[in-house]
Amino acid sequence: MKFDYYMNPFAEWIGWYPKEYSREERVLVNKLDFLILTFACLSTFACNLDVNAIYNAYESGLETDLGLTGNRLSYINAVYWAATTAFQVPSQLLLMKIPAHYYIPICEIMWGCFTLGTAFAQNYNQLIIMRFFVGLTSTPCWIGNVHVINTWYRKRELGKRNAVYYNTYPLGSMFSGYLQTACINLDGTGGLAGWRWLFIMCTVITIPISFCGFIFYPNIPSDIHSRFLTPAEKELARVRLTNEGFAEAKPLTFATFKRACLAWQTWVFTILANLFWQTPYPSTTPYLLWLGVEYPNDDAFVNNMSTVSYAISIISAMFFAFYSDWRQKRWDSMVFAGFVVLVGNIILLKWDVSNAAKYYAFISIGFCNGPINLIIAWWAETLAYDLEARSISIGVINGGYCILALVLPLCAWQTKDAPRYFAGYIFAVTISVLELLMIPLPLYLERRDRRLGKYGVEAIESVTDVGLEEIAAEIGENGSIDYDLEKKGGEDVFVNVKSV
Repeated sequence: MKFDYYMNPFAEWIGWYPKEYSREERVLVNKLDFLILTFACLSTFACNLDVNAIYNAYESGLETDLGLTGNRLSYINAVYWAATTAFQVPSQLLLMKIPAHYYIPICEIMWGCFTLGTAFAQNYNQLIIMRFFVGLTSTPCWIGNVHVINTWYRKRELGKRNAVYYNTYPLGSMFSGYLQTACINLDGTGGLAGWRWLFIMCTVITIPISFCGFIFYPNIPSDIHSRFLTPAEKELARVRLTNEGFAEAKPLTFATFKRACLAWQTWVFTILANLFWQTPYPSTTPYLLWLGVEYPNDDAFVNNMSTVSYAISIISAMFFAFYSDWRQKRWDSMVFAGFVVLVGNIILLKWDVSNAAKYYAFISIGFCNGPINLIIAWWAETLAYDLEARSISIGVINGGYCILALVLPLCAWQTKDAPRYFAGYIFAVTISVLELLMIPLPLYLERRDRRLGKYGVEAIESVTDVGLEEIAAEIGENGSIDYDLEKKGGEDVFVNVKSV
């Protein structure tokens, strides 16, 4: 019997393709994974690599060469976040007008060029300017790719795909550490310090990736630009999303802004997501700077050990993604993560503990970076019925993150307080408690809306006699999505959407 990759039992067992999917739908999903996830993951990997290189460079000579004394690293960080914060919602509006396969790659080329400029900065002021433009031009990367990913997949597919996408963040951070270790060996080559070679290598990686977007990225289902999808597959992509309750794009109007502003998802998830995104912060820069204090004469060890918390978050992200897709629930994984990160932050607040306990705290907090990403899948599912409002909503949510990333290093996580960060750990413990207390709110609102039938497009009466199985079979036979309604008894058997 000939092996069929798309129908293999393992893919069904892990839930990558639900068992009831026809072969044609599995082929489509496999193409979407390649076309969407490949570029989205690579571009975000490059972005995170470029953004985080500043911290590894700081520990490897940048601090001394450019005189980054006191809180100057925090100020550089603040300039980056100020730029990206200001451009969050405008970037999403541009994405609604400019196809994603043009907009995101063009921005990637620009931030790659400014990353290269960072390599040749001669003083603090030049470094500030470069980081400002890196922040501005890299803004569309995360929110733009999140928007595209969450417009193509069914709800049972979202958790795993968001987890795969999320893993590009820790991978980028890990690779930055390894790359800096390698660049130490280039120190003095061409008259350049090793940390300068780090930014040059980041640019060499970033620019070629952008061209993948021009070639492969398909934009969004309502405006597909892809030579790799057949007309029948494009139609199947739209039909299966409509059947799942996801709306197609509509013209952007003032009413769109009003809907986004009035949607509880915008504000509840802005608060909840940013609580969950900030509680694991100690596993990033504070962990790296603590290692730098403990091992001041071993840059290679510091750069390599700083990647452990990222590595474990990759494992946890995939485990909880599969688990939550199987359970069709996101909240229980987030409750678990909330308790683990609370314990870790309490240990670090006490501080007067063994190094083994500190390692446990930093690594366990890094572990919680995995499941917290499920909040994006949860948000996308609850706002599935309004694509435009969802696009603005993610800009608001990520804008909140950028504001906190701008403010907190200047308040709670000042570089001069490293590695103790007493104020930072008080803040981390406080929000760790708040996030656990807040989880029931979106759970209640989501269940209330379902009970009241407030999900507009989700109120699909039926796909009566013809479901996705038959649609896919028809595509397989005829290579076309057109139906002969006479053959089906003359009834209108296609999707009938009821306004609510």
